[in-house]
Amino acid sequence: MRVARVAMWAVLPGEVALAVCLVAGVRIPGAVLLVAEVLVVGVLALEAYVMWPLYTARRRAGDTRREAGLSAVRAVVPVAVRRLVVHELRALHSLGLWVLRRRHRIPAGAQPFSYTGPQTGIMWTFVFVSVVETVVLALVIPWPLVHAILLVVDVYGIVIIVALQAACVTRPHLVEADGALRLRYGALFDLRAPAAVIASARVERRFPDGSLVRVDADGTLDLAVGSQTTVTVELTEPVAFVRPLGRRGSARTLRFHADDPRAAVAALTKGAKDTKDTKDRAVSCPLTPERTAPSSNPDPPG
Repeated sequence: MRVARVAMWAVLPGEVALAVCLVAGVRIPGAVLLVAEVLVVGVLALEAYVMWPLYTARRRAGDTRREAGLSAVRAVVPVAVRRLVVHELRALHSLGLWVLRRRHRIPAGAQPFSYTGPQTGIMWTFVFVSVVETVVLALVIPWPLVHAILLVVDVYGIVIIVALQAACVTRPHLVEADGALRLRYGALFDLRAPAAVIASARVERRFPDGSLVRVDADGTLDLAVGSQTTVTVELTEPVAFVRPLGRRGSARTLRFHADDPRAAVAALTKGAKDTKDTKDRAVSCPLTPERTAPSSNPDPPG
């Protein structure tokens, strides 16, 4: 299995580079194409040789074909690679939603809260710099092959940057109709805290250091946008989440950014209050015993 992973990492990037050259119209010698295709076929055969016993074992265990195939793929392909591919596909899907002016899976009664304010200017600056870099490299690089490869890579990079921003726009934070909180960052992160575990929410601006998703030793999760958070939510018990590259964790305090933090806190507070009132009514509701038939007269003593 380790040999299969190493072979995949070694051969597939070369195949992608050849595909980029072919799309760009670069002429590649037939011998090079033949060797590349032989290597790719060999890697695919090795992957199939490794995955087939895993697939058959899962089928004997009672899994469906789809479940068995997914289990075999998970065993061979690293989780980080799988998640990166899925994130990229979701970002491209979000780009389509953004063009159509739609949002991703907002249920009825849910209140969306955007969080892209601090990063919008930065993202469009990256797009502008990438466009300038693409034009400059096209004018400076004299070699047609290198120019074609860099052109395809730069254009795809620009598309991905726009797609990441589109994913953040089309996938806002949600306070659902039942008071549950759903935190998202584009297609990279998704966490749901049920209304029953939300103890309090407050507006609190903080500037944490570190990566996009950072968890302290005390179970505090920072989901920062533009290196800042504006809302803090305390929970009665930890909630589980999955990091962008597949690692799992749990948090009892959630800090995140919302462009309108007061409205988000008001919605969370109202949802928590409604949940508490519902529980109180359920507890205080008196129980009415069922009416029973009258008992019969006892027999006279013997």
